[in-house]
Amino acid sequence: MRDENYRRNGRFDHRIQAARGQVKKFFGRATDNPRLSAEGRRDQVFGNLKQAAGKVRDAFRR
Repeated sequence: MRDENYRRNGRFDHRIQAARGQVKKFFGRATDNPRLSAEGRRDQVFGNLKQAAGKVRDAFRR
């Protein structure tokens, strides 16, 4: 039960990280701040990668 709750919260955290990255990227481009834009892109990519890794992990558990 505990492991299942952790996976659910982890998935939610990864979605938040990807969304936060998307917002940072948007504001970086809007304010012409390349550092903020790059940081947002990095956060977005890492969040998406963690989501994909979680899906692969779940596929092998079944």
